[in-house]
Parts: sequence; structure tokens; C-alpha cells
Amino acid sequence: MRLGWAAALLLLVGPALATDIALPPAGGQYDPQLAGAYAPSAGTTIVSRDRSNPPFKGGYSICYVNAFQTQPQEAAWWKANHPDLLLKQRSGNWLEDTNWPGEILLDTSTATKRAALTAIVGAWIDQCAQDGFSAIEADNLDTYSRSDGALTIAENLAFAESLIDRAHALGLAFGQKNGAELGQRGRDIGFDFAIVESCQTYDECDAYTGPYGRHVLEIEYTDTPAPDFITACAIRGRQISVIRRDRGLSMPGNAAYFYEHC
Repeated sequence: MRLGWAAALLLLVGPALATDIALPPAGGQYDPQLAGAYAPSAGTTIVSRDRSNPPFKGGYSICYVNAFQTQPQEAAWWKANHPDLLLKQRSGNWLEDTNWPGEILLDTSTATKRAALTAIVGAWIDQCAQDGFSAIEADNLDTYSRSDGALTIAENLAFAESLIDRAHALGLAFGQKNGAELGQRGRDIGFDFAIVESCQTYDECDAYTGPYGRHVLEIEYTDTPAPDFITACAIRGRQISVIRRDRGLSMPGNAAYFYEHC
């Protein structure tokens, strides 16, 4: 059996590379650029970009992968090549994220399916490493909460752990995206830092700073109350990165673009 370069590397060096993993600078100014890459504002030290974009060369670069549901532009590929790895409703229709049309939930319900998904998403992680990213942001960990009971927290965490192992073997840190209800469980399976949305609005920031300390990147949005951002800055702005963005993470030049940091 031929091994991919990442798998062969893992066999050769084992988990030792994990000791070389660098975390995002604590409290560093953060800019999530998931709608497209652009030159960030002065002082920015941490940037998230989609895996299809080049890494940020001026600081710490995080590679975004939609690890638990499809990207809209890739849904047709999944349906054609791996329909067995996609969730369906009882009606037989694809189970999509109601807030993001075209994003079909991936099926992590069995060990066999998780292994198949790890092969696919793991290849994306390999490419992130080759491209020069420092970390992985795996989105939609919380699909269990909108799967109509088809998925469990334990199943998604088992899949996440396999991806974390893959990333760590390549020297990449791995971020937990949301999932306040996990508490210490996320840290225990190997997540290194957290990227969280609207934790001030939902009064759940302590669920992240407890396990991850200063290694939390907090995003508050313009479609939630402005005082939430002001409060977040007052409470945590000197310890962790706290920013305010437009919900669509628009690029500069777009009328919807908004960016503010503490």
C-alpha cells in the first residue's frame, strides 16, 4: 500500500513533532479573512484564511477548513463521489445547515465513515502544512446540535481527534471553533486554542478561557448589540484577542465591511 507523504512522515517521526507546535500569540490582534485574502490592518499578527487562499506571511496564519459540513461550491462533488458520507433527513433530502444553504452535514456516526472523512479532510490539512500555514481552524464542530439526532458529541469529537492527530504530526496547532458546552473535553482531546463567536452575547466566554487561558480569539459581530463588544474589551481585551466584525467577514471595499479591535 502506498502511503501519502504526511502518513509516511508520521510513521517515521511519530508524535515528536507536536513539541514544535507554535500557538497563536496570546492577545495578538486577529483578523478572520474567510471571504477572501487581503492585506490586514497595521498591527495584525494573526490571520485566518480559507485553505484555497495563500497563508498570511506577516505573522501567524491559520488555515480554515469546513471539516464537518460541505462548502456550497463543493456540495456537488460530495454528492457525486461520497454520498454515503453526507447526512440525509428522514424525508430523504440532504440535511443542510439552515443558516448556510449548500452546506450539507457530514456523517461522522460510525468509525468507518470517520476514517473515510479523515482521509479526505486530512488531505486538506496536509496541503495547509505544505502551503506554510501554522494552524488549522476546523469549522462546524457543533453539527451534532443540528443533526436531528443523527450525530452525537462523542462522534464529532472522535472525528476531531483524528484530525488533530493528523495536524499535530505535521507541526500544526489545531483550534476549537465554538462548542462552549464541551468545556474541558475539547482541551483533553488535543485542541490547542479556541476561536469563538459571540461568546459575550451568549455569556459563555469563561467556557473557553477556562481551558485555553489567553489562547482564545474572540469575535463579536455587528448584528449583535454593540455594548457586548465594549464589555468584552473591558473584561478580556487586555488578556485575549477581541475583535468586532461584520457577520459576512466582508473584504475591504465592500459596503458591509467592518473591523474593530480592542
